[in-house]
Amino acid sequence: MFHKILVAVDNSPISEKVFNEAVSIAKATNANLMLLNVLSPFEESYLNSAGIYTNSYYPTFNANNIDYYMGAWEELKQQGLNYLKILSDEATKLDIPTEFTQNLGDPGKIICEVSINWNADLIIIGRRGHRGLNEFFLGSVSNYVLHHAPCSVLTVQGQIITKSGESQESKEIEKVETT
Repeated sequence: MFHKILVAVDNSPISEKVFNEAVSIAKATNANLMLLNVLSPFEESYLNSAGIYTNSYYPTFNANNIDYYMGAWEELKQQGLNYLKILSDEATKLDIPTEFTQNLGDPGKIICEVSINWNADLIIIGRRGHRGLNEFFLGSVSNYVLHHAPCSVLTVQGQIITKSGESQESKEIEKVETT
């Protein structure tokens, strides 16, 4: 059924669910896993954590925070690689052939490009549960992948964000297949 499964993870709470689903499917189908972490240097949460504020369309850089930004970037890269190594070791212990890569760029586009280059026949990705205007303004990596992937896509639902801003845990997994 599936031979090569691309698994997009980002060290968020939903990534554990995504990884566990990928391991289950890989074991059942004797598939190989490719774990992928995509770093985006202009993601708002990263810029703010690095002390670069995005009150307008363009982040504000000054001489005092460039060094801090670069140090935080290197730390973020290393954390991503460490996380991928931990997951890879865990899958390998279960006799699942696993490799990993960390790329830089727009997450949706990178996931689709890696799936093409690696000849993946399934992409497993998390979905954070943004709805309506939040999804429109914040963007949706899973939505982009669903519409541009060259293979089947399985989205694993994270917390659903309600209109009141509260989140509720969803136990369902949304399966969507694209061609």
